[in-house]
Amino acid sequence: MKPALFLALALLSPGPASQAAERPNILFIAIDDQNDWIGHLGGHPMAKTPHLDRLAARGTSFLNAHCNSPLCNSSRASLMFGLRPTTTGIYGLSPAPRQLPALKDRVALPQHFANHGYRTAATGKIYHAGTTAGGGKAGALPPEFQVTAPYGGVGTRPPRKLIGPTPMGNNPLMDWGVWPLDNDDTGKGDYQVASWTVEQIKSAPKDRPFFIAAGFFLPHVPCYATQKWFDLYPDDDSILPEILANDRDDTPRFSWYLHWELPEPRLAWLKEKNQWRNLVRSYLACTSFVDSQIGRLLDALEEAGVADNTIVVLWGDHGWHLGEKGITGKNTLWDRGTKVPLIFAGPGVKAGQRCSQPAELLDLYPTLVELAGVAKRDDLEGLSLAPQLKDAATRRERPAITSHNQGNHGIRSERWRYITYADGSEELYDLQADPREWTNLAGKAEHAAVIAEHRKWLPEPDRPPAPGSASRILTYDKESDEAVWEGKPVKRGDAIPQ
Repeated sequence: MKPALFLALALLSPGPASQAAERPNILFIAIDDQNDWIGHLGGHPMAKTPHLDRLAARGTSFLNAHCNSPLCNSSRASLMFGLRPTTTGIYGLSPAPRQLPALKDRVALPQHFANHGYRTAATGKIYHAGTTAGGGKAGALPPEFQVTAPYGGVGTRPPRKLIGPTPMGNNPLMDWGVWPLDNDDTGKGDYQVASWTVEQIKSAPKDRPFFIAAGFFLPHVPCYATQKWFDLYPDDDSILPEILANDRDDTPRFSWYLHWELPEPRLAWLKEKNQWRNLVRSYLACTSFVDSQIGRLLDALEEAGVADNTIVVLWGDHGWHLGEKGITGKNTLWDRGTKVPLIFAGPGVKAGQRCSQPAELLDLYPTLVELAGVAKRDDLEGLSLAPQLKDAATRRERPAITSHNQGNHGIRSERWRYITYADGSEELYDLQADPREWTNLAGKAEHAAVIAEHRKWLPEPDRPPAPGSASRILTYDKESDEAVWEGKPVKRGDAIPQ
């Protein structure tokens, strides 16, 4: 080809910059400790979330989506780096992903989009320790996001805990109730997260697409909300979740080891201190408050004229118990501990769909890569959900898999939940007949084939905790039949902490 003709064709051909400009924007919304108490998900019949419900109506909502680890740091590390916790060994609140040699130079989700022409920005809780966790130190690594803001978290706090001392350490985060008292939400960290994100949407450059992440803290404890959000819910026992009094009688003792001694109070304490209703109402109030902030983001997309060219993905990092199975908090392998909201809307997503196929947070990385049309990666352990986003009835080739420390795994298919613990004990639930997981079927011979089918999906590798692991770490030695919870041995005869 003659040089002049080659130059002319090159000038007429779209280059990387113009290709990036044609790609869709991405609004990436995370909610901390948010279970399925969302209006359209039906996890709680009174939950009021009109903005999440309108987002779901615009796109596809996954009714059977699950975290890959029921804890903040490990769940978010898995999602952002595209690897299972059993691959990285990240199960606890430490280490941060970049502290591990194997992840030091790995391209995280937002970095992959930055490498393909996106302007990346974030505020609030995206990684466990914040939006910039582990990246950009002394210029040695690219930042996790190009632009960040130090907003988020609890916001204003009362001078002392509203509910008084709590068992197992009186952790300052274990608190809930009406705060602040003046009905002013502007001092709350999540309000500031929404405000900054709105400005980023409205001021985003027009010559390239954006990847903007907003991480909301609530309904994580302390569950503080102003009175107007409490007023959405009755102050009576009608808001309490339905529970079974002896629900733990047919679960293995090892199930307690996953949450052996935690700051989150047990149901028995909540009842004794008359705090169960207060906690449930606080959680619902905080959920509705965060919903209102998400509504501000959706309105900003419309006002900026970019709603039609923006992929919105909304996810929660894990579930949360509010009395079910006798506990509060996370760190379980039941649906209440693993099930999360997951919604996609925008280009490439069919509107008004409700998908019952199992999905994992691990799937977000490959899904967004495919929807945006950026270069695919062959080192991601999730599956793209693009087929389900086009047709919700499309079958997925594997169940959702959740792991909490080595040897403890939950396998969730469309109908069944199978759980196996490090000591070999098991649980099996038929979610069609028993949606609350009240009846463990694992000991019944007629279900042996179901268990065998689900066991095929146990993750490999299944690594021990990574170096530097701390907080909520459980190990088990089969030869001695000894478990160690956060460095302390647990014997079979030890009383379960209450």
